[in-house]
Amino acid sequence: MPLSLSDTLVIGISATALFDLEEADKVFREKYDQSKDTAIAEYRKYMLERESDPLTDGTGMPLVKAILELNQYQAEGEPPLIEVVVMSRNSPETGIRVLQNIRNNNLKISKHAFTGGESVVDYLDAFDVDLFLTTTVKDAQRVIDGKNCAAAIVKKPPKTVKTIPEGQVRIAFDGDAVLFDESSELVYKMEGLDGFHKNEDQQQDVPMQEGPYAALLKKLSRLQERLPFSVEYSPVRIAIVTARNAPAEMRVIKTLRHWGVYVDEVFFLGGLEKTKVLEAFHPHIFFDDQDLHLENASKVVPSGKVPYPSTSPLNESEK
Repeated sequence: MPLSLSDTLVIGISATALFDLEEADKVFREKYDQSKDTAIAEYRKYMLERESDPLTDGTGMPLVKAILELNQYQAEGEPPLIEVVVMSRNSPETGIRVLQNIRNNNLKISKHAFTGGESVVDYLDAFDVDLFLTTTVKDAQRVIDGKNCAAAIVKKPPKTVKTIPEGQVRIAFDGDAVLFDESSELVYKMEGLDGFHKNEDQQQDVPMQEGPYAALLKKLSRLQERLPFSVEYSPVRIAIVTARNAPAEMRVIKTLRHWGVYVDEVFFLGGLEKTKVLEAFHPHIFFDDQDLHLENASKVVPSGKVPYPSTSPLNESEK
């Protein structure tokens, strides 16, 4: 029988999000202006000469290391709690350096996709991916537009990452246009703060529609159920860090209740800077849709940007 991953949280991550491959990418881009064939040849030469060299951690590494540890709680005969799939445009040959570094980091990753220059997006469904982390804007946009799964463009890694309590996985989300759909954020853009507060207070008993990360939050909730801990003591700790405040706060809590998910911490900041709260929560990764928040947050915690759908009016407002 084929392995069913319906109850397994599957993270697809590009090699450039797992490791810092900026230098290798620079070699390719500099030669690409001359010709694509020259760029490929120089990149191949660069990677083969360095296939035994160590790589520094990318933005997604803290999350991958921590979340794979949860498989220690896998019950006998049950599917794994977590699967990580490394997905790369490298050819199998130039991917050896990535594979060597996965082994050297003792990462229990058994699934890989090396597509030899082709987009990896076409293979997300084949691997049952729930979350895709990448450094390629075009790939993340395709995933969001196709509603394949949750996707984020990871920012550069912070220079220092705070020590997180051992055995925990901490993930932080923005609310509107991430966990929830963008309709409330559009009200704010069109009617201002007063109109937004009035709308959310009046609609507090009406659950918000699901955003691009709602399915991921529900999968994390299922993961919590499979772990041998009560949800209050789960090693998976989830926070929502949102610019909302009263009277727009009740709709968030009631929507989560309607979805049947448990969130450990919610911060209604009312326009306060998110960075200090995130630094105190110190997540393995933080997801937001606005560069306004991510610019500072990514300096202290690993962060990923959630793109708006190409057809969204929010694209124009962001510009």
